[in-house]
Amino acid sequence: MTHRLTIRRPDDWHLHLRDGAMLRAVLPETARHFARAIIMPNLVPPVVTGADAAAYRDRIMAALPQGMAFGPLMTLYLTESTDPRDVAAAHAAGLVTAVKLYPAGPPPTPPLACGI
Repeated sequence: MTHRLTIRRPDDWHLHLRDGAMLRAVLPETARHFARAIIMPNLVPPVVTGADAAAYRDRIMAALPQGMAFGPLMTLYLTESTDPRDVAAAHAAGLVTAVKLYPAGPPPTPPLACGI
């Protein structure tokens, strides 16, 4: 028995669109292949509030070429000062899908390799 699954426009679950010229270059290529994407919030400055996410989403949609469909799934950059009420309100409004934690400090040291 043959089974077939066709995914016509999948989602991208980790996308860095950046901003400005990079956003305008990357977004059309992304929208050509993906229906939606989780948008990473690590811009300069980072996307840390619901208002930041709304402004960034507006810039993304303004950069989307005419006639293309794309759904940016916005995330917030989680910080020590992130207001849980802001996150909850942004999520309830359908604006924010997730938050992203970027741990501070250097990456952990990998374990030493040893052979027997």
